[in-house]
Amino acid sequence: MKSLSSTGFALFGAALIAISFGLARFAFGLFVPPIRDELALTASVIGIIGALPLISFLLATLVAPFTADHLGARNAALLSGAFGVAGLALISQATGPLSLGAGVFACGICTGLMMPALTAAMQALVRRSLHGRVSSVMNAGTSIGVIVAVPTVLFLAGAWRLAYISFAVMAGLGVLAAWFLLPSVSRIMPANAAPPPPISELPWSRLIRLSLFAFVMGFVSAAYWIFAPDLVVTLGGLPPGATGWLWLAVGVAGLGGAVVADLADRNNPPITHALMLMMLAASLALLAASPGQSLLAAFSALVFGLAYMSLTGLYLMTGIRLLPGRLSVGPVLPFMAVSLGQATGSPVVGILVNSFDYASAFAMFSALGILVAILSPFYPGYIAQAEEEDAEEDSGLQAAYDHQLQDEEGEPLLPEADIIEEAEEAEAAEAEEAAKAEEDAKAEEAAEAEEAAKAEEAAKAEEAAKAEEAAKAEEAAKAEQDAKAEQDAKAEQDAKAEEDAKTEQDAKAEEDAKADEAADSSKPPHKGNP
Repeated sequence: MKSLSSTGFALFGAALIAISFGLARFAFGLFVPPIRDELALTASVIGIIGALPLISFLLATLVAPFTADHLGARNAALLSGAFGVAGLALISQATGPLSLGAGVFACGICTGLMMPALTAAMQALVRRSLHGRVSSVMNAGTSIGVIVAVPTVLFLAGAWRLAYISFAVMAGLGVLAAWFLLPSVSRIMPANAAPPPPISELPWSRLIRLSLFAFVMGFVSAAYWIFAPDLVVTLGGLPPGATGWLWLAVGVAGLGGAVVADLADRNNPPITHALMLMMLAASLALLAASPGQSLLAAFSALVFGLAYMSLTGLYLMTGIRLLPGRLSVGPVLPFMAVSLGQATGSPVVGILVNSFDYASAFAMFSALGILVAILSPFYPGYIAQAEEEDAEEDSGLQAAYDHQLQDEEGEPLLPEADIIEEAEEAEAAEAEEAAKAEEDAKAEEAAEAEEAAKAEEAAKAEEAAKAEEAAKAEEAAKAEQDAKAEQDAKAEQDAKAEEDAKTEQDAKAEEDAKADEAADSSKPPHKGNP
């Protein structure tokens, strides 16, 4: 398995959510007009088929935590993706309501299994201090999937089978990527986390109120998700391809839902809930009043997308806060209630459309949404942790995840281990940097020492050369001196020899003179004249 960074996992999770929620679940409403025409289905049958993926979503959600814990995040995601591929392929080859219903039912199982699998993977790969940010990115995948479905409607308005085949191929690619990128282990619990509180100690009154509000919101939104495209085509007379612009508006506006939900948790959840639910109801009324005007229809889709995604995000945070320690249930409970409401509302809308008309059915659902919005002061707002003085710092999606675990004393188990780990990693990085700097300094010092040694060696060599040259000069001078001394000695010897020769010559001359003198004295006297 290739390890993913937190950002990489968030983007990959958003892609899988886009496939499982956006394409496998919510894109069905886009293709209702051509599917209804080709398979000759009534509004009642479409309503029942539209409820099937919501029912299967509920059934899958009930076993999803068990599946993620025992199969591991990777295998749970693979199982989810396999149901998605099978369901989308079945829809592409549907010949009647039974095969179509089987396909959308399988897609609902895909949707129900995917989020718990990704939640388990997130807790194995991502630090708790980043869970809120990663969850926000992944939740945006629903809107991204809805946006991705738009080009298929615009360019393949009548070729819904080809569109679903392309969706199945994308789901298959997602399965392959999940095999290589997701961990095989399930969620990892901190060692110092206490067991979740007993069932009897859960805030049941708050949970019941949350579930009721989520159920009604899902019930009211079912009219838009399943029948809005068919409404603008049947009642408004718009071409089937124009329905793609509705879903594009829903997806684009839905991207801002996470921001609105986070702000709601930081300010006043009941008031925000009332405002968003009224906006959702108003979007139904606006669409029913002007289905033939494309701009107003697109505006109603913008309002619906923002309101729906904001409400689901708000329900998500409230569910997490109300169920601390139950990592597999808190994020799932509100979505189960929403899906149950949609599964109930979808056939009811179909029956009302058959009994009355689209405008009347949408008006009734809009009125119900406004009525429940008036009851929003009973929405479970801040829980105990958020009622403290530091509520502003202790709110938002990340705070909801932080309060999901408790220590032995019942206090929120904040991700201090992550902070310590980050500090240790930063310290290790600093130590590594210091070691590298020290190593570089040593290398530089060694290079300088080597250079100094080379310089010293060169100096010694130069000195030795000079000494050798001096020795040679001295030797030459000595040789010259010896030669001069030898020459002087020879000259002295020659001088002495010459002197001796001269002395000997003088002695010989003196001796000769003496000899001559002696010879003269021995001669008789000369007789001469008297």
